[in-house]
Amino acid sequence: MTNRGSLAQEDEKLLERDKLRQNFCPGCGSSNISIFYELRSVPVQSVRVVPTRETALDYARGNILLGFCQECGFIYNTTFDPVLLEYSSTYESTQAFSPTFNDFACRLADRLIGRYDLHNKVVLEIGCGNGEFLTLLCRLGGNRGVGFDPAYVSERSDSEAKERITFIKDYYSEKYAHYQADFVCCKMTLEHIQVTADFVGTVRRSIGDRTDTVVFFQVPNAERIFRDCSFEDIYYEHCSYFSVGSLSRLFRNCGFDVIQVETDYQGQYLMIEAKPANSRLFPPMSQEDDLEKLKGYVSSFRKRCRDKLSDWQARLQNIPTNGRRAVLWGSGSKGVAFLTSLEASDAIKYVVDINPYRQGTFMPGTGQEIVAPDFLLRYRPDIVVVMNAVYCQEIKGTLNRLGLAPELIAV
Repeated sequence: MTNRGSLAQEDEKLLERDKLRQNFCPGCGSSNISIFYELRSVPVQSVRVVPTRETALDYARGNILLGFCQECGFIYNTTFDPVLLEYSSTYESTQAFSPTFNDFACRLADRLIGRYDLHNKVVLEIGCGNGEFLTLLCRLGGNRGVGFDPAYVSERSDSEAKERITFIKDYYSEKYAHYQADFVCCKMTLEHIQVTADFVGTVRRSIGDRTDTVVFFQVPNAERIFRDCSFEDIYYEHCSYFSVGSLSRLFRNCGFDVIQVETDYQGQYLMIEAKPANSRLFPPMSQEDDLEKLKGYVSSFRKRCRDKLSDWQARLQNIPTNGRRAVLWGSGSKGVAFLTSLEASDAIKYVVDINPYRQGTFMPGTGQEIVAPDFLLRYRPDIVVVMNAVYCQEIKGTLNRLGLAPELIAV
């Protein structure tokens, strides 16, 4: 019989261990950590489907206390608690309804297929969502695939390539090391993982002696976030923030040779390509030497961010005062962080999203209803606040088709 007292003691030990680990950089293990930014009581998940306004307003919350590693440049939420998060079929994060995003995904898939001759190969994706990118790689290259994601919904894929893909509704871990691949892909997932070195080390150990296997990771670009004070890109799910230098150092420390690191999507995405190290053929690149630059951004971030928030609060307060209407365009994590940071419910009553699975639901924490673009024919806003400038032309085209010409303001 299991001793409940022993289990409780073990839980306490694990909790103390996790607290202790938070005092050390999850990337390099250093204890030289400085705290530089704090957010209290923010929604713990931004893109879960929330069916009612009451549920949205009563949404679970957590704290963000960003720490900066003075040794490797890694930035992370020192108070992050993964127990608060749940990734399931109600986690609705797809960007595949956007032509702008799909164009980017196709270009990226074409480039990776061409660069690494991904034809009739095996591709494995960690954190595949509903499999859009994995399906693209398999369809364009005639590849076979394996995708891991607890939030995968099988009904959302109808490509002929689906017949060549195995989807596993689970988190990737070492127990799946027997799934070997020629190419390992992980897009917009590593930033959700607290124990970064442990996770990248798991990927390296799973590859074993297959030194020709290429790995590709894509994460948000932390340099842009902290250089530009992009407060809308700081939210609870993203517990880890990487620059070119910190990401490259992480992969080298975990046994990889870094082939290339680059940014894309107007500098928003940071992408790394690597192989298991065997002879260190790829020396560090000059752009990896970014530690002093990051220290400068971090040291002034609190004040610059406070000034930017004050400016936005003043702009939003003027909207209803002048008898105008405004909507937010983009109900994802950026939108949640923006509204939570600014407490803008008086100025912003509705949030527009082209994803039909999000329409009719409500914004976690602040409670605005998420509506389809056609709703604007009735509401007729004077201002559209665009959460991501990369979509401005796409949004302008949609508004033009609706016969609307509100002012567009990109965050």
